[in-house]
Amino acid sequence: MNIVISSNPGEMGMAAGALAADLIKTAIAVQGRANIILATGASQFETMARLVSEKGIDWSKVFMFHLDEYIGLPLSHPASFRKYLIERFLNKLPPLGGYYLIDGEADTVAECKRLNGLIESHPIDLALVGIGENGHLAFNDPPADFEVETPYIVVELDEACRLQQFGEGWFPSPEDVPRRAISMSIRQILRSRQIICSVPDERKARAGKDCLEGPVGPLHPASILQTHPACTMFLDKASAANLKKG
Repeated sequence: MNIVISSNPGEMGMAAGALAADLIKTAIAVQGRANIILATGASQFETMARLVSEKGIDWSKVFMFHLDEYIGLPLSHPASFRKYLIERFLNKLPPLGGYYLIDGEADTVAECKRLNGLIESHPIDLALVGIGENGHLAFNDPPADFEVETPYIVVELDEACRLQQFGEGWFPSPEDVPRRAISMSIRQILRSRQIICSVPDERKARAGKDCLEGPVGPLHPASILQTHPACTMFLDKASAANLKKG
């Protein structure tokens, strides 16, 4: 794992977005296309803004998959991750080769089956992810299932996860946060050839230490990234505050 520590979230996002752009260009140059996974949420604001501003990417050769989505949340809701990706990514770019958003309002079994069939024919070149305050990776809250091979699964959100979503201002109260989501599984994320993980802010410092320096295990789901051969972790000074110096 390569760890990059920046001064602030803006600088961190610029660095993560620049690396993502380079990796996408490389994939297109080598194989004629790039299959990517995008996360959402506050951790991705600066990274995504930097990525969509990049010149020289042939977006018609990029195919995008969506990391996770709440079950039952309408597209019009401010917290909808589909809405986030449409407004912050898709609407800011020329048409992609393809994009596959998770419909959290559809039948969950049918939707997972649809997405699983699609992603199995699109080996992922690059995944952009983050780490939750509880150490989750996507919506795989602790204790996460490290063994399930199915690409997209239905998960229950734990209380810490739901409180984080409320604390970030996406919902008017904790009770309004959905309790279930469709999430990409841990094993599917690890199948990505390259992973960029963006972890800003002091509130992520404990999770950052647990997942980067602690033992790999389901109680700290993002700790599994320690095992990936090509993962770059971007932090700012606040989120890296608890890491061992030197």
